[in-house]
Amino acid sequence: MGRTIKIDPVSRIEGHAHITLHLDDDGNVDDAKFHLTQFRGFEKFCEGRPFPEMPALTARTCGICPVSHLVASSKACDHLLSVTIPPTGANLRRLMNLAQLMQSHALSFFHLSSADLLLGMDSNPKSRNIFGLLAVDPQLAKDGIRLRQIGQTIIEILGGKKIHPGWMVPGGVSAPITEEKRTEMLAMLPEGLEIAQRTFESFKGLIGKFSEEIEHFGNFPTMYLSLIQPNGGLEHYDGFFRIKDDSGAIVEDMVPLEEYERVIGEAVEPYSYMKFPYYLPAGYPEGIYRVGPLARLNNCDFCGTKLADAALDEFRALQHGRPVSSSFHFHFARLVEIIFALERMKELLDNPHILDTRVRARARGNRDEGIGVAEAPRGTLIHHYKIDDDGLITWANLIIATGHNNLAMNRGIKQAAEHFVDGNNMQEGMLNRVEAVIRCYDPCLSCASHAFGQMPLRIELHDSRGKVLDQLLREVS
Repeated sequence: MGRTIKIDPVSRIEGHAHITLHLDDDGNVDDAKFHLTQFRGFEKFCEGRPFPEMPALTARTCGICPVSHLVASSKACDHLLSVTIPPTGANLRRLMNLAQLMQSHALSFFHLSSADLLLGMDSNPKSRNIFGLLAVDPQLAKDGIRLRQIGQTIIEILGGKKIHPGWMVPGGVSAPITEEKRTEMLAMLPEGLEIAQRTFESFKGLIGKFSEEIEHFGNFPTMYLSLIQPNGGLEHYDGFFRIKDDSGAIVEDMVPLEEYERVIGEAVEPYSYMKFPYYLPAGYPEGIYRVGPLARLNNCDFCGTKLADAALDEFRALQHGRPVSSSFHFHFARLVEIIFALERMKELLDNPHILDTRVRARARGNRDEGIGVAEAPRGTLIHHYKIDDDGLITWANLIIATGHNNLAMNRGIKQAAEHFVDGNNMQEGMLNRVEAVIRCYDPCLSCASHAFGQMPLRIELHDSRGKVLDQLLREVS
């Protein structure tokens, strides 16, 4: 009879999940599934709250990427207010979003994935972590800590604290910055850029050791979805949707953000509390696409800063100018975006208008529906709210960056497991490679746990010894 292998928990990711591998009678992988096991229900308990609370409330979805929710939620509230926020308010939001991007990418690359890359996929799991990395390459480990510290410090300077700052609000931001704060932030950027370039050069030297992983880590044709500037430049805060196919042809372009429901559908499966978004015109599951740094670099025509554009050229050379399809190269794309974030933050801070004091537009709710979209570190983030005449939330839908990649993550672990896992000669390194596919996407599972329609649910009552005393089951409808 066939067997099932369970990888529980999936390690070095944010949140709780497991993977099941189903083997046939000969020990070959027949199927693989990625299960998000935590349930949170943010959309439901937001109902009844005054809409100005939504940025601060939804930011509590996550302690790793709260700024991403602040941006998307504030933009949805701007839409409800029917206001155009002051340009300086928008640029200050961009600044905090880029600092968030940098620190989150640094966490993913240095703390969660570098041990696989430097120590090896088959290394001892007891040392395959940030402490093992510190023992082998203390400079790389310290660089990761410092780069993340720079990003978090900029967030704190802008918003008053590193996690869940209340500074980003409907209509803009709550306060302008001072010359002293600008000087303090600018002083950190050269060091950060030096670290980012050093890491980028070092990483390029490692790629040749992972040709087999590159070939089998989620390497298959999909579409790519991201925001884009009107001129085709890399965008993280505003712009339009662009969707490309695996050949590089544009499927959809300059799609207004408020029309996301025309191009994105959502499905559910009984084995996960994470939704399965898909490209609606292609149907489910054929409409598979990817988001995040890999998609953003595949979609953009240019980054718009000197060093990042040079790094983008090297990224494109990985697949001779076609869209880069291996999910292993999410790591490469993150390093390019870190370089871009540091260069772009300097541009924003060097602009004298960044000190302007007009940073917020004020109004009451003037629409009954608002949509906000931004690029989180992990990909496109959508907040969609409806309110009543009193400004209270009656309905909310959050499409999370990690959720967009759900179809691709499931297909990716199946591809890797089919190639690397031998059910008759099981080795730990085989299973680590399956987990490493998920780490390429850097999923944020606390953010991604969202219901759509009637979701399956199991509630268990345990005694002090862990024995199940009672359970309540609700099947998917």
